Amino acid sequence: MCASKGITTVTTPSSRPLRVAVIGAGPAGIYAADMITKTEAVREGEIEVSVDLFDRYPTPFGLIRYGVAPDHPRIKGIVTALRSILSRGDIRFFGNVEYGRDITLGEFLTHYDAVIFATGAVNDAPLDIPGADLDGSYGAARFVAWYDGHPDYPRTWPLEAKEIAVIGNGNVALDVARVLSKHAEDMLVTEIPENVYEGLRKSPVTDVHIFGRRGPAQIKFTPLELRELAKSRDVDIVVYDEDFQFDEASEKAMAENNQTKVMMKTLQKWREDDSPKTASRRLHLHFLQTPEEILGDENGKVRAIRMERTRLNGDASVTGTGEYTQYPVQAVYHAIGYLGSPLPELPFDPERGVILNEEGRVVDADGAPLPGVYATGWIKRGPVGLIGATKSDALETVNHLIEDHASLADPENPEPEAVVALLKEKGVPYTTWEGWLTLDEHEQVLGQASQDAQGNPRERVKVVERDEMVAVSRGAVQQ
Repeated sequence: MCASKGITTVTTPSSRPLRVAVIGAGPAGIYAADMITKTEAVREGEIEVSVDLFDRYPTPFGLIRYGVAPDHPRIKGIVTALRSILSRGDIRFFGNVEYGRDITLGEFLTHYDAVIFATGAVNDAPLDIPGADLDGSYGAARFVAWYDGHPDYPRTWPLEAKEIAVIGNGNVALDVARVLSKHAEDMLVTEIPENVYEGLRKSPVTDVHIFGRRGPAQIKFTPLELRELAKSRDVDIVVYDEDFQFDEASEKAMAENNQTKVMMKTLQKWREDDSPKTASRRLHLHFLQTPEEILGDENGKVRAIRMERTRLNGDASVTGTGEYTQYPVQAVYHAIGYLGSPLPELPFDPERGVILNEEGRVVDADGAPLPGVYATGWIKRGPVGLIGATKSDALETVNHLIEDHASLADPENPEPEAVVALLKEKGVPYTTWEGWLTLDEHEQVLGQASQDAQGNPRERVKVVERDEMVAVSRGAVQQ
């Protein structure tokens, strides 16, 4: 056994490739697949690997395509990196294949030495306050899925509110608030589908309020995303002097954390801006407030939200003060975190929303490993951390898989074409990487036929319907 650049490798006498299936083609799955192909033993020819990547969507890239705002400034860079991995040709992609429906764990282990689950976390963590189930109260993840053209969500969204509350102080809350407050015409430079543009165009919104329960020095935004708020045309940023309170932990963060310093500089600039607020829309940033109740009207629709003022305790935690403010709003979006979903045949922790595992090795309720079954990404550790954490997470899991591989049971039918035959036998209309390239080109052609607000051709228009994506990817639609 040896190690190089953080990846453990094991020499194997096997005359066939080590076969690995990765379930989930978002960043976590693609990084894990990539790392498997880059072990030292593979590079030096001591072992061969054969990696197949599966996803229930017809397209790759997971939450990068279906979980991040289309005007997010870093999407293109991330997609470019992921695309370069899959473009090499040493990792096969099978899209439109759903684990548990189209292929079972047993069938995977019949064809592969090991399976890595990288299915992420796509559901909203619940908002546990009175009124959370009122008409007009939404989980942010569902709204994100709508504006990103997710194939499994409705094509319409009830954008009827003039005043809106967004609960949360992370990047998802910021994305949601920015999309809600932005003029639809200014989104045409992105890949938003036509149905999303039409929905946003009809929105009567005037005010969007973002609420965070801690202080300005504790926000979970990143500087780039915070600065993006000021780039929205005809949208004023409003902050409140009474929210700029700092405790000992806040002062320490502002002195020692460069990211906090940059964000505080941005917030202070907005705070000191005394120019007239003349825009038709306003984006309000509130701190030190926590939701206490969503109030409804006689028809069960949201009419207001009651917030409790909090105070910092010195260690960046907060305590309620018993002082309440009621804000008239007709919709509430909560962006307080994601939660993973259970998967068939796998042990699951419903509280944390993760597959039971120890450092990526999936274990049963008694802690015994399930041979050949692994996890990475948010379904392994919970929905925290950005790309850097996803890479280190994948590295840990891949290390353990390589350490274990000599003791794994041989699959009954490891031939690479056997799984293709299985999918065909089951009538699964799977898509491929070549099919994604065809769909990618198709979306760009749709963009060239459309125009942004300045009359320029758009870069692309995203296809929404699953059947259409599959048909284009499989060559059933002429370009």
